[in-house]
Amino acid sequence: MLKAAMLSKWHVHAEGYARELQNSGKVEIKAVWDEDAARGAEWAGRIGADFEADLDTLLAREDIEAVFCCTPTTMHTEVLIKAAKAGKHIFTEKALAPTVAECMQIKEAVDAAGVTFAISYPQRGRGMVKFAKKMLDEGAFGRVTNVRMRDAHSGVSNHWLPAYWFEKKDAAGGAMMDLGCHPMYILAYLLGKPKRICGMFSAPFGTQVDENAVSVIEFENGAIGVAETGFVSYNSPQTLEIYGTEGTLIAHGEGDVKFTSKKLEGMVNGFITPALPKNNPAPIMQFVDACINGTGSPADLGMEDAIALTELLENSYIADEKNEIVKL
Repeated sequence: MLKAAMLSKWHVHAEGYARELQNSGKVEIKAVWDEDAARGAEWAGRIGADFEADLDTLLAREDIEAVFCCTPTTMHTEVLIKAAKAGKHIFTEKALAPTVAECMQIKEAVDAAGVTFAISYPQRGRGMVKFAKKMLDEGAFGRVTNVRMRDAHSGVSNHWLPAYWFEKKDAAGGAMMDLGCHPMYILAYLLGKPKRICGMFSAPFGTQVDENAVSVIEFENGAIGVAETGFVSYNSPQTLEIYGTEGTLIAHGEGDVKFTSKKLEGMVNGFITPALPKNNPAPIMQFVDACINGTGSPADLGMEDAIALTELLENSYIADEKNEIVKL
């Protein structure tokens, strides 16, 4: 049984994470800390955990082996460095930090402590992404030229996201810093090292963060990636499109995936609906198992993966603010 602490209920996934951990039968949530003491105390009472008002006191507890970080994004650097120095295994919401410089500070602390680290990249383990990566690695696309991923919802336009979600001082950004993480880390996963990036963000509903955002990235292999996101789209299916010189994949969620390739038998003309691999366990449970079994950071959820995402996010925001293409 992994003994753990929840660090903040700020993030909209925090409640679900705690429920998933408790339902797993593998984790005992011993304590809660929150930068908002009233919120944290109420939550701790509901989930049957201690509330610690002081983070250092919580991290000093010997009965806590791992922490689950759901603080405001701009607090990650301070909180995670403290957790690493206290010898706690770390699971964190994305993004790891708003800047690469901050990520490197966290990495240094995690490496020095030798703790297990994982970041929440749930889309990496989805069947359609696993299939796409396998076909890419096997050369079924030929030379990949374009990848587009879209992940958007109506959190602003239909008024269901909490108002504090749009506080830039806490969230570090808007749609791209939140939901846009998914397209960004998938592009990094599929296409490798970026070469240059531009971003175009807008806020048609007037919050202080981006509500509608697109980033375009050229990668070192010559492929162009497009990451689309927003809080202002009704019933927008998650979309992944991969185009190459010898193959194409078009997916609108797990239930509508079409693939064709000149390199595989039976796919010369038209598209097929491929059998998809089974989804991986949720990243949070991969982390729990890694901590219990002592196997280190789960594949594709580690520190280098976390830094690669922030590199794209940070420079996309710089590109939008400066109205220019940023060379990496």
